[in-house]
Amino acid sequence: MPPGDLAGRVRARTEAAGLHVAPAALDRLVTYLDLLAFWNRRINLTAFDLARPADEAIDRLLVEPVAAAPLVRPADRLAIDLGSGGGSPAIPLAIASPAIEMTMVEVRAKKAAFLREAIRTLALHATVEAVRFEDVAPGRDHACDLVSFRAVRADRALWQTVDRLLAHRGRVLWFGGAGHEVPPAYAPTAVIGTTTAVERGGPGKDQG
Repeated sequence: MPPGDLAGRVRARTEAAGLHVAPAALDRLVTYLDLLAFWNRRINLTAFDLARPADEAIDRLLVEPVAAAPLVRPADRLAIDLGSGGGSPAIPLAIASPAIEMTMVEVRAKKAAFLREAIRTLALHATVEAVRFEDVAPGRDHACDLVSFRAVRADRALWQTVDRLLAHRGRVLWFGGAGHEVPPAYAPTAVIGTTTAVERGGPGKDQG
């Protein structure tokens, strides 16, 4: 697809969602989607056909993470995305929230290589850890303000990892998590589309 056509379609989908995306950020979103399409022909990064992406693909890969960006609080600085795969939601979220430092966790070497190439191409304030999410170490200076994930089984192992990584009153952005139950130590605080913000130690919650 010609770059101009893709940019027009991405702009149209963000506007249809009621989002205002600055031109520079829009350019980076289009560059990411174009890079994802190129690599997807070589390795399996997403099940979407990106030769001419359907509205559903643009919405899932780009629009949903950008729509969730207001859930990132002004004081949030460290974020970690578990099971990053092809880079969504982490990369669009990082583009829409440039103040955060994003760590993407992806154990599969080829996908991790793609993520590093995307970080380099887009000049993101981000890093990649090619390890299992269970083996991720907490941040160097303090715990993470934000943990995000999608298409990761939300089982006990995942929430134990979240417990290790997340600061008190830190937040989880669970893409596709709307309507799902969370552990007792967490409280859903906001929902945008299918994305739920879940706060550790939320109102009335006991972390014991």
